[in-house]
Amino acid sequence: MTAMTRQQGLTLVGFIFVLILVLFTVYIGIKLVPIYLNHFSVVSDMKAIADEPGSANLPPNTIRRNLMTRLQVSYVTNVRPENISIQTGNPPQLVVEYDVEEHLIGNIDVVVRFRRVQPLRN
Repeated sequence: MTAMTRQQGLTLVGFIFVLILVLFTVYIGIKLVPIYLNHFSVVSDMKAIADEPGSANLPPNTIRRNLMTRLQVSYVTNVRPENISIQTGNPPQLVVEYDVEEHLIGNIDVVVRFRRVQPLRN
């Protein structure tokens, strides 16, 4: 038998460092995943509003109110009526632009900015 002249592996300090890195990554994921799931609800509700026949002919306040109602049903609380705008053009476009701020650790926060444009249907 030959003896190992050099051992390879992870030391306890290295293992703890890797464990802390993995746990921090999981923690950030736990904080960010709900934000993106809410955004997917916003996108889905925007598509539903935009795909309604004649949505391009509705007044902006009606579109805003309809979208806010759908967002409340979807439990989305990050979008406010002032974050919703209608851009004129051919076709008109529904624009939702909002920020989500999530506290991480101590004085560290993460800000996620979303902007989605959805053409309205005639």
